[in-house]
Amino acid sequence: MNQSADVVATITESDRSAACPFCGSPTEEADLFCGACGRLLPLASGISYFDVFALPRKLKLDVQALEREFYRLSRRLHPDAYARASQQEQDWSLANSSFLNDAYRTLKDPIKRTEYLLKLEGILSADEGGTKKEDRVPPDMLEEVFELNMQLDEMRMNRKTGEDDPQLHMDLLAAKTSFDDQLKADNANLELLWEKWDASVDNADDPRKHAIKAEIAALLDRRRYIRNLVNSVDEALEG
Repeated sequence: MNQSADVVATITESDRSAACPFCGSPTEEADLFCGACGRLLPLASGISYFDVFALPRKLKLDVQALEREFYRLSRRLHPDAYARASQQEQDWSLANSSFLNDAYRTLKDPIKRTEYLLKLEGILSADEGGTKKEDRVPPDMLEEVFELNMQLDEMRMNRKTGEDDPQLHMDLLAAKTSFDDQLKADNANLELLWEKWDASVDNADDPRKHAIKAEIAALLDRRRYIRNLVNSVDEALEG
């Protein structure tokens, strides 16, 4: 039985039930549209970016397929398609479109996708209240970072005094090359961890997943630290 417009207007994302507010047909939490009547549904509370694209919580995905699905859903959710609909449906359209855009921007980027999945798994970044680890020098880089900091201090002093040290410039370029190589190695290791994570998801191996996500979080911290070093070298060289 169809519900009246007054009843529909009282439905919110926080109390959305398992039934379509328009036709009463069963719906799933991740559904954006009713499978029976095709009407737009409000976002369910707790839906994830993976859910909105009907994707498992894996770290390797087909970006081209993601893009095609994004544009398909964008056309169906676009506010212009609901210009003559009720105010409630117009609000749902705006909310769902915004959520879809955020989901696409996050999932298409492998690093953002990884950080988001870690958040879903309870590992927060420093910006979200998690422990800030990227300022800690990785143990295997202690000597290298100590030497770099001395070189950076020397470069800053030279800038102030107007001196030029070609050897120091070459040393910093060599350090940047070293850090760039380490980033490439970390990216390769990260891809291996993505594959291991996905395999553990397929096998429903929760203990393995727990261990792998800790490895991923540690590697992301290392990447952030090295990227900050690269930025510091770039700023010194451009000074």
